Amino acid sequence: MSETIFHKIIKREIPADIVFEDEHLIAFRDIAPQAPVHVLFVPKTDVATLNDLQPDQAAIVGRLAVAAADYAKREGFAEDGYRIVMNCNGHGGQTVFQIHLHLLAGAPLGRFGTSR
Repeated sequence: MSETIFHKIIKREIPADIVFEDEHLIAFRDIAPQAPVHVLFVPKTDVATLNDLQPDQAAIVGRLAVAAADYAKREGFAEDGYRIVMNCNGHGGQTVFQIHLHLLAGAPLGRFGTSR
């Protein structure tokens, strides 16, 4: 797997507004936020896309979701609501090929997806 911008953030080669980190993942504010709160949760284990995730790696996604929920509670917007999103490949909107979870909150988010 080739190195991504997320790998460089984890190694502190480029700056980021880090809001959480533990031995399994890092979370930082998105530089092009799509909502008032837009935080990316990135595992430190290399997995390019959800398609590449193996059954024995399911805990990676679980850790991302739990960390996002904990962040929402800690920051005080869990009760108002939030959205978590994971994109997969080009048509799914993935632009950085290291799995990651987007946490969006801070305003009513409405519907998403393409109109029919």
